[in-house]
Amino acid sequence: MLLIAASIAICLFAFQRRGTDKISWAFGPVMAIWFLCLSITGLISLVSTPHILFALSPHFAFGFLLDNGLASLIVLSAIVLCVTGGEALYADMGHLGREPIVKGWYCVFPALMLSYLGQGAFVLEHGSTGTVLFSMVSSIVGPLYIPFLVMSICATVIASQAMISGMFSIVYQAMTTRIIPKMKIDYTSSSLRSQIYIDSINWILLLAVLIVMAAFQSSEHLGAAYGLAVAGDMSITAFMLLVIFFIKRDAGKVGVMCLLLGINLTFFMACLTKLPHGAYWSFLLALIPFIIIMIFIQGQQKLRSVFKPIPYEEFIDKYHQLYQGVCKISGAALYFTSDIRSVSPYIGQIFFQNNIIYQQNILVSVRVKGYPFGVTSDYQEGLAEGLSAFIIEAGYMEIVDIEGLLRERGIYEKTIFYGIENIISDRMIWNLFGLMKKASPPFVQFYSLPAEKIHGVVTRFVM
Repeated sequence: MLLIAASIAICLFAFQRRGTDKISWAFGPVMAIWFLCLSITGLISLVSTPHILFALSPHFAFGFLLDNGLASLIVLSAIVLCVTGGEALYADMGHLGREPIVKGWYCVFPALMLSYLGQGAFVLEHGSTGTVLFSMVSSIVGPLYIPFLVMSICATVIASQAMISGMFSIVYQAMTTRIIPKMKIDYTSSSLRSQIYIDSINWILLLAVLIVMAAFQSSEHLGAAYGLAVAGDMSITAFMLLVIFFIKRDAGKVGVMCLLLGINLTFFMACLTKLPHGAYWSFLLALIPFIIIMIFIQGQQKLRSVFKPIPYEEFIDKYHQLYQGVCKISGAALYFTSDIRSVSPYIGQIFFQNNIIYQQNILVSVRVKGYPFGVTSDYQEGLAEGLSAFIIEAGYMEIVDIEGLLRERGIYEKTIFYGIENIISDRMIWNLFGLMKKASPPFVQFYSLPAEKIHGVVTRFVM
């Protein structure tokens, strides 16, 4: 079974390059049939035991917690697995947009409620019989058990697809907010700009999945770690939403989020009881990206401290003298810099050390804003003779077409320059940061600019 699961995972990850829209035509109908099956079997089961509907009242849950005290935490650590998948659903919002997620939930939630109520009714009538869902289906529609089993496998594969797509979206947002190194991104849909594929993440994730499969061997052993991860994820999300609504002074939503945060933290504390049973794997696995993020953030801060940009006024004075006194190369050149008011050192190296200057020199700055969508551009001409600036401001979830924006302004560049940081240090942490910088593709490649025009200029920094 482990080999079969690994083979399915490898096939699924190998197919990612084709893009979500290429495979969603098959996934959609399969999931619709799956949730329809869950609804029908659950409804049939609860008809024979209609008093299971009283379980919808939360007072039974509170009564159970009060009667059993701390012992109820053990039960809650298992109950949390009923809501796993919700975190992937909302992670996919960045990949698919809000509307499909909201509409999908209107179908998913009733189907899950009917299925869980049906399974509860089956347990009340027949007692606990191993895997409740499959025992229930076998007793209701025995001849259709095998097709249902196949359908469940397909649904599991599709659920994995949702997690992979969500991971691409989260990693992309982390890159645009500059808390992890840049990675090469492929855009897989001509109609939805948010559908992306990140090759390195795809194969790293596959490797992690195979390692987890080998370590845990079965889904039962994985339950403790998965439950803690989901409860922690939902608790963090609830806390962040609480902070946002508090800042916005929305008292009603603050109250709702306080309630939800309390519920999520209760589940999280319940899952902590599973630490001796493998839940600690959640912390160990989460530690890897956490360390990468912290090293990268600290490295960026350290790099900024040794980074010596050229003050704007000084740059303009030197540029004016150079432009008047040397022969110029025909055409236009782009120079990427984080801020035109504080010019990157590599630009000074090109101009003032190598005496390379074009007839038209354009400083390009791309600024990632705090809002998710929207792209604006501002072309500032006449900074000096032959010198202008092109400033782009984009939401952190935007896929920016820099080349298209340039063409709209009538800019046809001959050469594109960008800076490459060569980090030298005797400290291991900064050497690790340097390796991250070297492993990540150049900034300009992140925006899919024409490779034949790109030239990287190396600047050494001692950290």
